[in-house]
Amino acid sequence: MLRSELSDYLHGFLKVADFQDYAPNGLQVEGRTEIRTIVTGVTACQALIDKAIELKADAVLVHHGYFWKSEPVEIIGFKQKRIKSLLTHDINLFGYHLPLDAHPLLGNNAMLAKLWGLQDITPQAGLVRLGSLPEPSSITDFRNQVSESLGREVLHLPGGPDKINTVAWCSGGAQNYIDIALKWEADLYISGEVSEQTTHIAKEGGIHYFAAGHHATERLGIQALGEHLAEKFGLQCHFVDVPNPV
Repeated sequence: MLRSELSDYLHGFLKVADFQDYAPNGLQVEGRTEIRTIVTGVTACQALIDKAIELKADAVLVHHGYFWKSEPVEIIGFKQKRIKSLLTHDINLFGYHLPLDAHPLLGNNAMLAKLWGLQDITPQAGLVRLGSLPEPSSITDFRNQVSESLGREVLHLPGGPDKINTVAWCSGGAQNYIDIALKWEADLYISGEVSEQTTHIAKEGGIHYFAAGHHATERLGIQALGEHLAEKFGLQCHFVDVPNPV
């Protein structure tokens, strides 16, 4: 399909216009006009770009792209190398951040709910979700389930009950949204990262906290989006998981 067609479709499908984000959502680096092969991944790092070059991809589609509001504007060092690699091989780069976290069907949070068997009962719109388990579970059993499903041992900060029923969650670096989970009286809050104060908030607030990995909690959405594009448009989509312990 044409680059412009893919861009227009993703803009509408992910409801990009509904978000004020920390980076531009959509086409970030322009490559060739026609797209047949796409490499998807969490972050547009050099290893992902190198794999896209190896696979002769026409586009790279990621959750973490470039040009964040807090980053230097100069295109030097590793940033220059990444962009030069894309331009030299005429590869498009598309990045979708918050729209991919929030998408109700294929977003990171929606996919985590499916992975953990949570029924979404979120009381109000927003990135943070609230779900209920099919039946109460011991915190140990659910911790083991989450660790196994993500392929990494989660960091558990205890504070809630031994048996849990309600779980709030938000993928990525959303540990500071624990206040929302407390407001909703969740038994457990899960996000990707952790801060020093999270330990005390969990203990004093009476809630468990799992730091399950920023990368690990944001793999599913971009993978599902690639599979959707392959099914709908017949594109070749390759998910490449570049390991990241954070």
